[in-house]
Amino acid sequence: MANSRAQVRRQHILIVLAVAALLIAALVPASIRGSSHREAPLISKDPTADNTDLYAFVSPDKPDSVTIIANFIPVEEPTGGPYFHNFDPNVLYEIKVDNDGDAEEDLTYQFRFTTTILNTKTFLYNTGQITALDDPDFNFRQHYVVTLVEEGKAPRVLNMSNKPAPVPPANVGPRSTPKYGDLARAAQTQLRDGIAAFAGPRDDPFFVDIGSIFDLGGLRPFNPAHLIPLDKAAGVDSVGGFNVHTIALQIPRTKLGQGGNKNDIIGVYASASRQTTTVLNANGTVSTQGAWQQVSRLGNPLINEVVIPVGKKDLWNASDPAGDAQFLAHYTTPELAALVNLLYPSLPNVRTTNRADLVAILLTGLKLPDGSPFTFTGTKPADLLRLNMGIAPCKDTCSTLGVLGGDLAGFPNGRRLTDDVTDIEIRAVADGYGKFVNGLYGNLTPNRNPNNDLGDGVNKNDVDFMREFPYMALPSSGYQHTHHRVGAMAPVPL
Repeated sequence: MANSRAQVRRQHILIVLAVAALLIAALVPASIRGSSHREAPLISKDPTADNTDLYAFVSPDKPDSVTIIANFIPVEEPTGGPYFHNFDPNVLYEIKVDNDGDAEEDLTYQFRFTTTILNTKTFLYNTGQITALDDPDFNFRQHYVVTLVEEGKAPRVLNMSNKPAPVPPANVGPRSTPKYGDLARAAQTQLRDGIAAFAGPRDDPFFVDIGSIFDLGGLRPFNPAHLIPLDKAAGVDSVGGFNVHTIALQIPRTKLGQGGNKNDIIGVYASASRQTTTVLNANGTVSTQGAWQQVSRLGNPLINEVVIPVGKKDLWNASDPAGDAQFLAHYTTPELAALVNLLYPSLPNVRTTNRADLVAILLTGLKLPDGSPFTFTGTKPADLLRLNMGIAPCKDTCSTLGVLGGDLAGFPNGRRLTDDVTDIEIRAVADGYGKFVNGLYGNLTPNRNPNNDLGDGVNKNDVDFMREFPYMALPSSGYQHTHHRVGAMAPVPL
């Protein structure tokens, strides 16, 4: 009889785990993800057009400007020779800014890339050491042009003298690129309107324990509390040692806030588009034609990742933020909240319906308790990374938890490279907003313990960021790199 009961209990657990696995599989259709790495079926097959992360923040060393960073090409292996990763000349890369609160872009910065191969009779990426961007040994080169499309005005090329800007090479190794930092600095470009630009390979700045999270929602510091308990452990940065391709702009605030929004709040998203017809020619070339169709977009982190269901992920990528009302139910009734309750039964229950808090954070922006806007841009729901440009960058009391840590210059007020958006969003979904936010908004934002300590144990990037534009670390080299570096913080005690 006892054995029979044990078998029934075991079967019940297996059924629960099977359901959990199905739910997670529905949320995560590809093999490795980050903030938006390979997050949808179609874009997972098209990495050069795949947005990985978007950042927008008041520049800490130039507070009269805003830095916007859009990253593409997920999980770039640094040893990717002889044909290293590059931007796709057939993709239209864009950074879009809404400055009047109507969820429609008012400023669009378009990036188009061209490729030049100096010597087509060699298989080599470089035929010797690359010591300058115009070095004849730099065989495979890319350049780009930035065009500003402003509402009500003719498109305008921002490159000085309309001259294409250079992309630095891959960080091949000490023999091929012995002074890589010099090459990267030389690729920084001054555009018209006082805008600085950079496009090229960098270290992936996102940090997250993907390996544990997508193993049935595991958080290593909270392993003992999981439905299938394991020993407590430190987090592991699954994207450590991988690179991305970065498009970065540093724009004077006066060039961004000229719309009808008197509160100096902007909404930003990045996108990639392809023309509707692609022809594979017999000579090995590709021809494209037709209208541009958006195939990837990104505003707030982790939305298409864990909010939008698999049947709508490609639709979400192809649609504009102004149409995000169609996805509203997935914010008000988030599947991820139900998974937290299922996989961590010993934690306080999380609200699974009527999540107006998530709608405010992610789709409309937040108001302060007195009714004044913090990141609020209007009632029209739209997935935009909202930034209040009037809030000074943090200097002394910075928190990787952003607003949850009492730091109003951090996510969800824009997003800095150092913001631990994984922990922030896990705690928000799990009703663990913490003392500071709960003190502001009271019962509207519950502060449940230990939900307010949830996290993956990876609390900073595997390498340090730079202090000046474009702020991201140099890319890992093919000759010297490691992967899956242990996170910076010890497990949280239970």
